[in-house]
Amino acid sequence: MRSHLLNDTTAERYRRSVTEGVERVAAKLAATKRPFTGVAVDELAPRIDGIDLDRPLLDEGAALDELEEVYLRDAVYFHHPRYLAHLNCPVVIPAVLGEAVISAVNSSLDTWDQSAGGTLIERKLVDWTTERIGLGPAADGVFTSGGTQSNLQALLLAREEAKGESLADLRIFASEVSHFSVRKSAKLLGLSADSVVSIPVGQDKRMQTVALAHELERCRRDGLVPMAVVATAGTTDFGSIDPLPEIAELCEQFGTWMHVDAAYGCGLLASLRNRDRIDGIERADSVTVDYHKSFFQPVSSSALLVRDAATLRHATYHAEYLNPRRMVHERIPNQVDKSLQTTRRFDALKLWMTLRVMGADGIGMLFDEVCELAAQGWRMLAADPRYDVVVEPSLSTLVFRYIPASVTDPAEIDRANLYARKALFASGDAVVAGTKVGGRHFLKFTLLNPETTADDISAVLDLIAGHAEQYLGESLDRAS
Repeated sequence: MRSHLLNDTTAERYRRSVTEGVERVAAKLAATKRPFTGVAVDELAPRIDGIDLDRPLLDEGAALDELEEVYLRDAVYFHHPRYLAHLNCPVVIPAVLGEAVISAVNSSLDTWDQSAGGTLIERKLVDWTTERIGLGPAADGVFTSGGTQSNLQALLLAREEAKGESLADLRIFASEVSHFSVRKSAKLLGLSADSVVSIPVGQDKRMQTVALAHELERCRRDGLVPMAVVATAGTTDFGSIDPLPEIAELCEQFGTWMHVDAAYGCGLLASLRNRDRIDGIERADSVTVDYHKSFFQPVSSSALLVRDAATLRHATYHAEYLNPRRMVHERIPNQVDKSLQTTRRFDALKLWMTLRVMGADGIGMLFDEVCELAAQGWRMLAADPRYDVVVEPSLSTLVFRYIPASVTDPAEIDRANLYARKALFASGDAVVAGTKVGGRHFLKFTLLNPETTADDISAVLDLIAGHAEQYLGESLDRAS
């Protein structure tokens, strides 16, 4: 069994095995004609359930053959131009190269004595990102597993900085379309059920700052503590960007921590044309970025950035076996001092390789392309009598609804849109997402692939309309 360990004696076997795996995936990517096969759970589950994990195949080639049957053949392929559903981006090759290096070397980024140069590379990328944001010379941060963890840590820091006498008195303010992780974080942090105050949005799906000011004033009047305001730079459903400068003014006025959830909109940090859409982000106390959304990085690659490095002390715990206090005085850089995680992958290397090969402008050009495509898609939807589109995009998301000419019952229209999404997924021809707006069912394109074209959007809209019309026709037949 030692022959399976990666070391100096098995380096050639490692080369052959990984090469075979890469060749299989490359062949699959080259041959993929649809984003999904349409396989159903009931069809795929028995194949996986039938595998006896206590009877190994003892051969990488045989394992790859099996993997083709249970995973590769039916995977959802985000690189396909008609994958238009969630915040999943196609990935750039330099980052995938970095992923291969990460897996083989297997550094852990918790302490210097487990990572050495990896620690310094992560720190350099944190500095690069805080400079792009404009957080100032005292800024710092740490890579995380994703936006949910980043938001949790940001609110932990805000809770500790608020210095409230009672957790029950703390309040967090976020728009009604902010990410669910805000409420989840509040619960994990031991805050009361009513600690998150939902601020209404306007027709543009941006936080209404007049309403925010009213709620902050009421909070102070009631003797409660305004712990944090969470502004969103790219909501999950609409890609909308809250009015950051106005929110920053209110946070300063009320002495409230300002957190910007830019998990989606962080791509604008590299944009050549649209950076001004997130002006005001530089005034935040903390910022969430997900490079694996709009920097075209493989999952996971995310970070939390803070204006004041000293606030990261709230996540610090010293263990004698790992990062004893004396290491601070010896100026030994241990990233675990800043992180909620202990063992942590060297995910920063993927972004490092991307910047060293493509440069920030290369990333920004790709993100600008999908933002422009979304603007083009919005114009198409606005001109198409079959569809109702909710809001002009700030980033690359379109939310819309098929509206049949002959049916006026909102519930029936809901069912037609739900059916169209499900039927499209089952066909494998395209993948789109769904959400609710005003209690009604809508469909959603999240455009993160520069290879997607206006023709792709047009074709998918025709497919959706065809499935919806089929459902409505069958519904009328059943009713007659």
